[in-house]
Amino acid sequence: MSATTGIGTLTVRPLDPLKDAELLHSWVTHPKAAYWMMQDAKLQDVEREYMRIAAHEHHDAYIGLHEGRPAFLMEKYDPRHVELVGLYDPEPGDVGMHFLVAPTDRPIHGFTKAVITAVMDELFADPRTRRVVVEPDVSNKAVHALNEAVGFMVEREIDKPEKRALLSFCTREQYLAARGVAI
Repeated sequence: MSATTGIGTLTVRPLDPLKDAELLHSWVTHPKAAYWMMQDAKLQDVEREYMRIAAHEHHDAYIGLHEGRPAFLMEKYDPRHVELVGLYDPEPGDVGMHFLVAPTDRPIHGFTKAVITAVMDELFADPRTRRVVVEPDVSNKAVHALNEAVGFMVEREIDKPEKRALLSFCTREQYLAARGVAI
């Protein structure tokens, strides 16, 4: 994926659990990443978690780059096998997604919206993807607003082992409509 936006070029590359662990550790333990639920993680914990994801056939992780520099984390997963098993009835073409924007001392206006848009573009670039599924914490108002801005519709609240979550879906058509693209 490569998307040129008003804030520059965004690309993704596969995450390397060993080479990227130190970088990821600094991101997921930062106070702004509280909803990632890894605040107290040690470097080895992060390494182990992303090695587990790399080995899983239904879960993938990517480092997102802004102008070639690491700037965000993207995960995609098959909700029939990961995260949401038994919590909803998956449909063919469902793809689960998580994303985390790296902490920065120099925020760029509109950056997070550009990132979620690039992530959605990447997911919908696969013609098999019919809708994207997310399950953010119910209290994460900032991500709810971002999700709504790109076309997600809230289905209902669900109880996951680690949190109360807002199960939400975005079809390709809803995403394109939110972007103002004629279908």
